[in-house]
Amino acid sequence: MIPVAEALDQLFALVGPLGAERVALRDAAGRVLAADAVATRDQPPFPAAAMDGYALRGAEVAPGARFRVVGEAPAGRRHPGAVGPGEAVRIFTGAPMPEGADRVVIQEDTAREGDTMTVTGTPGPGPHVRPAGADFSRGARLEAPRRLSAADVALIAAMNLPEVQVTRRPEVAILSTGDELVMPGEAAGEDQIVASNAFGLKALLEAEGATARLLPVARDTEASLRAGFELAAGADLILTVGGASVGDHDLVAPVAQALGMETAFYKVAMRPGKPLMAGRLGEAAMIGLPGSPVSAIVCGTVFVAPVIRKMLGLGAAPAQRARAPLARGVGANGPRQHYMRARLTEAGLDPFDSQDSALLSLLAEADALLVRPPDDGPRAAGEVMDYVPLPRP
Repeated sequence: MIPVAEALDQLFALVGPLGAERVALRDAAGRVLAADAVATRDQPPFPAAAMDGYALRGAEVAPGARFRVVGEAPAGRRHPGAVGPGEAVRIFTGAPMPEGADRVVIQEDTAREGDTMTVTGTPGPGPHVRPAGADFSRGARLEAPRRLSAADVALIAAMNLPEVQVTRRPEVAILSTGDELVMPGEAAGEDQIVASNAFGLKALLEAEGATARLLPVARDTEASLRAGFELAAGADLILTVGGASVGDHDLVAPVAQALGMETAFYKVAMRPGKPLMAGRLGEAAMIGLPGSPVSAIVCGTVFVAPVIRKMLGLGAAPAQRARAPLARGVGANGPRQHYMRARLTEAGLDPFDSQDSALLSLLAEADALLVRPPDDGPRAAGEVMDYVPLPRP
């Protein structure tokens, strides 16, 4: 068995960032920017009014000052002339400032009668003008790589870019194995169970930006597994689920090796998830996950999601960790790194009493994986520990 950190390093060595493609900006949210987005214009492209009011010469502003209103400038239409002494232009937020004006007196500080505007009271400090390029200038960059948020997409739109270059989505083929499995909705025999791991992994990896396709369940025969691997052709990453242990019916490793898989490692010193293997099969990286439901999702979180992020060009980094105190004490840990399902409460991390790797219901309730290092001694309530946050809706 190898440590978790070493397994992750070897997985990162199996993959690299994928190629780039151009997509319409309307489809770019959540994608990973592969090349800098470069602004093609200043924002704003002209000095603009920041408030509704009157544009005029700031040096003339004083309580009681009177101005002749010579025009109007709504957003999107510039007043055609210049503002001279004693003149003002009715202006609205976002409109270009007229020539000769450098100040906006907000409408709350004015009174209007016909074509005459009077400054009432003491106007605020102003100038209520956004300079040209106040937000960004032509040539400004939104640097890659980064996963594009809603704010990023809005910024790129303001840069006047209708398309962006993003990293291609990794294509993942998920192959569940086992005679005991049926798909959700199918009639299950009394000795069978409903396949769940592949659906959870698909959701996990697509949330990271991959495209996952579920292959038909492979039965515990060499012929069925070979057929499953053939269906995985073209994928960037092949995930097998189950059949990676050493029982008489665990055939994934020997079949994959017969097909030319170059094994990187087998077995990781972690709990749950010890029977994990990885390598390359042709052009694809391959990860063999354990079949236990919790083990598969925990390994997906700890290993596969970081691999997807590297393939997207976001660098090689382990799953994000945070720290919190223990809500109650826990006993000593064994020789394997333990990822314990836990709740985050006001008192801190509260691990579930049962850590049975078959209990998906507890994983669905958990919002954290408490990380216990190998051979970690007993921990008292209040001690601060690492945990991996689990995404919640």
